[in-house]
Amino acid sequence: MLTLGVIADTHIPDRARSLHPATLETFRRAGVTEILHAGDICVPRILDELAQVAPVTAVRGNRDWFRHPALPLHRTLTYEGVRIGLTHGHLSWRGYIRDKVVYLTRGPQSYRAFAEKALSAFPAGVDVVIFGHNHAPYNKLHGETLVFNPGSATVPNPLEPGLRPSVGLLRIDDRTVTAEILFLES
Repeated sequence: MLTLGVIADTHIPDRARSLHPATLETFRRAGVTEILHAGDICVPRILDELAQVAPVTAVRGNRDWFRHPALPLHRTLTYEGVRIGLTHGHLSWRGYIRDKVVYLTRGPQSYRAFAEKALSAFPAGVDVVIFGHNHAPYNKLHGETLVFNPGSATVPNPLEPGLRPSVGLLRIDDRTVTAEILFLES
């Protein structure tokens, strides 16, 4: 069985000073072999800290345009025959601006709308889509595709009071994927 750590929206230092104290230990205890970061990393040292546990694969979030210009917006990865699409979820700079306009004029989009947008980044199809961007955990099947957002590891969605920082685990065993959201203790 392969275990992948999943993290998103660390926002350091613009919204938090450091990773949640339980982040690295949570991934260590789970025995992750790789960590997937779904963007909004902000400073490069975060990837270095995560790499103390396992190799890190990341994509560029809307807060990473200038600090991580070499990171792709989307990646398609394959583990044990399972195709995983990794994206932040804003899709492009234009998509980010459009999201902001929608938020300001109509209010927040549904979690499902964010998930569908992330899914649209992989028109060729994948088995799993991992995304971030809205800081809210999400773990649902859309047709036959698992769509997974670990939530924010540092700053949960402020529109959902009581939501705690979280990360995720993907376990792949004989082409079967299970996903788990882990809420980090205070």
